[in-house]
Amino acid sequence: MKVIYSDKHQAHQGGMELHRGELVPCYEMPSRAQFMLDALRQADFPILPPRNFAPEQLERVHSADYLQFLRTAYSQWQAAGKSGFMLPSAFPARGQRQDKIPTGIHAKLGYYSYDASTPMVAGTWQAVEAGAHCALTAAALVAEGEHSAYALCRPPGHHAGYATFGGYCFLNNAALAAQYLRDQGKQKVVVLDVDYHHGNGTQDIFWQRDDVLTISIHGDPATEYPFFLGYADEQGEGTGLGYCHNFPLPAGTDWPTYQQVLLQALQLIKDFSPDAMVVSLGVDTFEDDPISAFKLKSEHYPLLGAHIASLGLATVFIQEGGYAVAEVGQNVAAVLQGFEQAAQS
Repeated sequence: MKVIYSDKHQAHQGGMELHRGELVPCYEMPSRAQFMLDALRQADFPILPPRNFAPEQLERVHSADYLQFLRTAYSQWQAAGKSGFMLPSAFPARGQRQDKIPTGIHAKLGYYSYDASTPMVAGTWQAVEAGAHCALTAAALVAEGEHSAYALCRPPGHHAGYATFGGYCFLNNAALAAQYLRDQGKQKVVVLDVDYHHGNGTQDIFWQRDDVLTISIHGDPATEYPFFLGYADEQGEGTGLGYCHNFPLPAGTDWPTYQQVLLQALQLIKDFSPDAMVVSLGVDTFEDDPISAFKLKSEHYPLLGAHIASLGLATVFIQEGGYAVAEVGQNVAAVLQGFEQAAQS
């Protein structure tokens, strides 16, 4: 399996986030990608740089005005006399207008985001664009006949919606990969999200579509980020009704419980009979992850990969969460090794 990686992710670093009422240094930091890269190299996965893609490719899943905001936000911040990292200070809540895009940078930040945990810095656009190109390159390899490919994307992407950012995410790499596969002739695609946190952005993008099935296994939003989406009764809308499935699980969920739910999700995928699959691979389900509360152990990640491989589908893995613990790298490598070994058996 080829690994797609760009060191441009390092341009996105620094800043603070508001995490459960406290202003703290970001958990989403460059070291997490380095842990993953080191482990993948040690496991002898080939590392390739991303290809370049036209800017219009990003408009397949994101609005043009939102993309223009991301490209120019930091220069607007500087023009307002600011420096350092950017965080929003106000949001258009219920009863307030959302039909007019504001002109001032402080209002724009709140208009396009939905939390104060996702700082932007001078190099954010460079990093997120490179991450998107990693995802698109992995999808292109699979579209061209590879059985699988993995995009080491940083920052992650599954919380980014059609025109919103949050949860450390700016561009939805998994959605970009799924849409690319559709554009290249795959009639039906599934996105399986195994990150600890609900893939609310992916759900948003494909909410009214029946050609992309979305499935997310995650911490219960009653207590876990992103809080306001990810309940089991969210099933899509219009032609997309029945093509969205959520499996919220309580804090403390261990492998036997997780595996049982995973098998239910895999059966839904079999019933859908997709032509290809995108996996939003978060390993923040690990027992020692600093911002999550599941109890999976390192020994379970090869089993996760093997279960995914049992579907026999051409698969694009997109890196999502998994935070600054040394085991994050070995757990990612274990999923991919488990997948490869099962796919070859």
